[in-house]
Amino acid sequence: MLKTPDMLLFFCLVGAAEALHKQWIPDTNYENKTNWDKENVPCGNDIVQFPAQRKVSVFVETTHAVKEMKLPVDGEFILNSGAGFYVVRGQDSGCGAGVTTQFKDSESLQWFNPALWQAAETLDDLQRGNFLFSVHEESVPCQYDDVVFKARSSFRVDTSSSQSSIPVKSVSVLGKKFDSGSEFSHYLSSRSGLLQFHGSSAFSIGNQECGDPSGCDCGNSVNHQQICKSVTCASLSCKKPLLPMGHCCDVCGSIVTIHYTAGFNLQTYRQRIHHLFLVLPQYDSIQLGMSKVFKSQRLMGVIPSGNTPEIQVLIVDGEQGTLSEVLARDIVKDAHAHGPMLGINGAEFQASSGGSSAQTGGSAGMVAGVVFGVLIMITLLLIMVVLIRKGVIQMPSSVPSLRSFNRSSNVTDLGGPLDHGFDNPIFDQPNMLPDIPGVYATETNNSISMTQTGVHFVNPVYDENETDFNI
Repeated sequence: MLKTPDMLLFFCLVGAAEALHKQWIPDTNYENKTNWDKENVPCGNDIVQFPAQRKVSVFVETTHAVKEMKLPVDGEFILNSGAGFYVVRGQDSGCGAGVTTQFKDSESLQWFNPALWQAAETLDDLQRGNFLFSVHEESVPCQYDDVVFKARSSFRVDTSSSQSSIPVKSVSVLGKKFDSGSEFSHYLSSRSGLLQFHGSSAFSIGNQECGDPSGCDCGNSVNHQQICKSVTCASLSCKKPLLPMGHCCDVCGSIVTIHYTAGFNLQTYRQRIHHLFLVLPQYDSIQLGMSKVFKSQRLMGVIPSGNTPEIQVLIVDGEQGTLSEVLARDIVKDAHAHGPMLGINGAEFQASSGGSSAQTGGSAGMVAGVVFGVLIMITLLLIMVVLIRKGVIQMPSSVPSLRSFNRSSNVTDLGGPLDHGFDNPIFDQPNMLPDIPGVYATETNNSISMTQTGVHFVNPVYDENETDFNI
C-alpha cells in the first residue's frame, strides 16, 4: 500500500492544470506502413501510386528509393531535412521482385470519432504514453482542451458536424501552437491547411482555461449523435450492464457518483485515485475515467427541477465487472473516510455485477429536497382553495362552484338519493295548506309566502310594521 500520508498527498496534488491534451492518432506519413495497401513501406523495385482524385498531404522523414511514382492531382510532400526520393538503376537487391503499392485513402477520417484520439494531462504524458480513459464524449477534444497533431507528421481530418464551429483552447500543427483564432484561420487558408483540414465546421480557437476547480462542461453533448455514429458497441455478458452519462454504449463495470462541496478539485482527486489505487498490481487491467456531469432532476419523478452537478467515476475491467466493484467500494470507502478534507459530502456506486451502495450525503439532501418540494406544492394548493372560497380568485363560469353543486345535486357522495328528512305537510307543499281564515295565506292575505330563500310569515304582533322573519 502507498506509504505517503493522505494529507501530504493532497497538498502535493493541488494546482494541477484543468485542461487536457488531446492528440490525433492517424497520420499520412510516408514511413507508416499502415498507410499502404501492402502493409509495407515501398522500396526501390516498387511502383508507388497515390489516389489520383484525392487530396493528400504526406510527411517524408528520410530518403526513399522507388522504381516509379504516380502522384495525385492535388497533394503535397512535406520533406524533413535531408529527406527525398531517388530512382535505383537496375534492381534493388534488398527489395524483392517489386510490387505496385497504393497509398490508402484518408478522406473518411472523422474529427468526432473517439477512437482516433488520445488524452493526457501533459505533453510529457503524451510522449510517454500515459493516456487517460474517458467516456466517448470526452474522448473527442472538449472546449477547454489543447489539440495536438504530432510535430513530425502529416494528416487529413474531416471536421463536419451538425454544429457550425468546433471550440477548443488551442491547436498544434507541425510543432507550432495556434491559440489565436485569426492566426489559425490564416493557416487553414494556406496550402497545407486546405489539405489537412476539410469539412463543414470551422474552428473557434482561444477558449480560456476552465476556471472551476471542480471541472467544467466538456461541451460535446450537442455532438453526442455525431460521436456515436463512429462507435460500434460490443456484446456484453455481465449481469447488469450500465450506461454512463456521455458514453455511447453499455459497459460491464461500475459507476461511482461523487457529491462534492466548494472545496473539491477534480484534477487533484483524479491524481489521488491514481496514486492510491490504480498503481496497485491488482488493478492493472482497470480503466478509469472521471468527469463532471450534470444530472437532470425531476420533482416527484415528473416535473423538471434543473440539473445537479456530480462527479462520475467510470470503472471498466473488461470482464463481468467484479473487479471494478471491488475498486468502487474502495473509492467510496476513501470518500467517506476523507470526505471533508477532499471537499466530498457523499458517494455511492452501482456495479454491473449487481452490487451497489446505499445513498448517503448528497443523495440524502436530494431526497430532502424532493420532500420539501412536495410540501410547497401542498401549501400552494391550500392557499388557492382559500382564495377561491374568499372570492379573491374567480373560477371560470364553465366550472361550477362547490356551493352551487351542493344546492343542485340530489345525489349523495355514496351515489344514492339525497335524504331531505321527513315531509312537512304544511310547508313542503303549499297547496296542502288547510283553508283556515285569518291564519294562513289566502289570495288576499299573504301572511305566509314561500320564496327561494325560505318560508316567510307575518307576525300578528308586529304586522303593522310589516316585519318579515325568515325561517
